[in-house]
Amino acid sequence: MKRGEKMQKILITGSNGQIGSELIEELAKKYGAKNVVGLDIVEPKESKYEFVKLDATDFEGLKKVVEKYDIGQIYHLVSLLSATGEKNPDLAWHVNMSSLKHVLDLAKEKQLMVFWPSSIAAFGPTTPRENTPQRTILEPNTMYGVTKVSGELLCNYYFIKYGVDVRSVRFPGLISWKTPPGGGTTDYAVAIFYEAIEKGYYKCFVREDTVLPMMYMPDAIRAIVELMQAKKEKIKIRTSYNLAAISFKAKDLELELKKYIDFKVDYEPDYRQKIADSWPKTIDDSAARKDWGWAHKYDLAAMTKDMYQNLVKKLKK
Repeated sequence: MKRGEKMQKILITGSNGQIGSELIEELAKKYGAKNVVGLDIVEPKESKYEFVKLDATDFEGLKKVVEKYDIGQIYHLVSLLSATGEKNPDLAWHVNMSSLKHVLDLAKEKQLMVFWPSSIAAFGPTTPRENTPQRTILEPNTMYGVTKVSGELLCNYYFIKYGVDVRSVRFPGLISWKTPPGGGTTDYAVAIFYEAIEKGYYKCFVREDTVLPMMYMPDAIRAIVELMQAKKEKIKIRTSYNLAAISFKAKDLELELKKYIDFKVDYEPDYRQKIADSWPKTIDDSAARKDWGWAHKYDLAAMTKDMYQNLVKKLKK
């Protein structure tokens, strides 16, 4: 991250998104607000940081940003998510793959360090659903999943062929109170909080017995920072590390949330149920724990309490 005494800056693409909006805060806290640059296709309502409005599929535009700000690391978070991607698969492929290829090409040319998130969407119906291994069958049945598998292979290729220091984790469903649901299949676990507080009723689009791996956003942000801080020799996997925290049924979350608020839930599965049924229930992330010391902090009870308390404060403002 340094050349001589001068610290190179950090670029976060997709900086307005669920991960990006929280990651930029954490990186600014760690490295200084003047050393982070946000990039997104939509301008934020307010920003304490340098911001560039740009489509990440614009290679020349991206290159100019990297050169202008003397970027040393890119956290490339731009992506069309699972449910949204199924509505427009061509756009999902274009956005997810073109932007990643551009970032990796710039990393090769300018010796940048890259973080890119993969997902449990890389797995599919033929993947073992219990304790899903690090190395396993990757046959997704969504375009989002296809772009994640392709992205993992591309990252590994750029590491082997060009020595690009690119690092990745397969995120489970992410739960955060800071940003609203964003078109993912696991977003029922975010929407249920909003609807319970604002309406006292939630129509859940997955069955009550649907089990999916999840993670609270503070754990996810910490995982990214710790992975990027790890010594290069500790990173043994250059496709993407399995990452896990908590797995629970949709009904379990309902009951946990009802400790804080009375509300009604109807379970009416839609097309997203098929996507959920193709994903793992539990994940084996022992490689991440062994190689770079990953450990989650939030269980279902701690996550629900923190999520509810923070969201109530936010919605009452």
